[in-house]
Amino acid sequence: MLDANIQETIKEIISAHSGRSAVIKGLFPVGGGCINNTHYVDTGAGRFFIKQNSSDRFPGMFETEARGLKLLSESSGIKVPEVIGRGDYRGESVLVLEYIEQGTKGKEFWNDFGRGLAKMHLENPGNGKFGLDHDNYIGSLVQKNGYEGSWTDFFITSRLEVQLKIARDSGRAGKELSRMFNALYSHLDDIFPEEHPALLHGDLWSGNYMTGSDGRAVMIDPAVYFGHRYMDLGMSKLFGGFDTIFYKAYHDEYPLEAGWQDGIEVANLYPLMVHVNLFGGGYSTSVKNILKRFV
Repeated sequence: MLDANIQETIKEIISAHSGRSAVIKGLFPVGGGCINNTHYVDTGAGRFFIKQNSSDRFPGMFETEARGLKLLSESSGIKVPEVIGRGDYRGESVLVLEYIEQGTKGKEFWNDFGRGLAKMHLENPGNGKFGLDHDNYIGSLVQKNGYEGSWTDFFITSRLEVQLKIARDSGRAGKELSRMFNALYSHLDDIFPEEHPALLHGDLWSGNYMTGSDGRAVMIDPAVYFGHRYMDLGMSKLFGGFDTIFYKAYHDEYPLEAGWQDGIEVANLYPLMVHVNLFGGGYSTSVKNILKRFV
């Protein structure tokens, strides 16, 4: 249960958004979050979704999530939750979002989702550079987003090397893994076709989409930046959960070059290294198996 001060903060956010006093009628926990405490709240102004965590442990997490959701909302035909507001109280942060009722997939769910993602990637090149004007989070890890003119430079500097350093410092990666990554770097220009930066969800696995009440896809929990589109496609393949219709619809809207299946495997070195650093276990084996294919 959220304490009284946090509840008061939530009331103030909702009241400011709705233009009238929002009395909390019920507060209900929602399962599934491993970083944030999640609830939905019933008020006189409607129902809202609440995220709460420690601003001391995760400074700026909700600020960057809100910015990412707003960017996706402005630049994509795929639904994302509206940001109602955010607030802090004595080391605790809350993010208040639109509550989206879970629905059943419509007949055109996968076709619309695939085409929508392709249009988002195709039509939003940002300022022509890879990265973002601020850092954000991937899971509970800070995601570095300094701009680079080259995807290869960005992927090495801000994605793979950052995670490799964390793994080395924690003892989860040794000299052999470092050697394999260094050997890979000279092949990246051949693996990733040269394309404009695409606006990415950034963490598009099956747990980060849902079905809205209208039967269409809703994207949640983004880790937004401008990158190579293989990153979103790779993440969608990593743990399954996306129908083959999704990829056909994507390809029809924004055709993929031959060999894209190899490219997304290499793209997945980044989320896999994130999982090495968060969870350890067998993820390092998956990383090595991919590297052995391409080195």
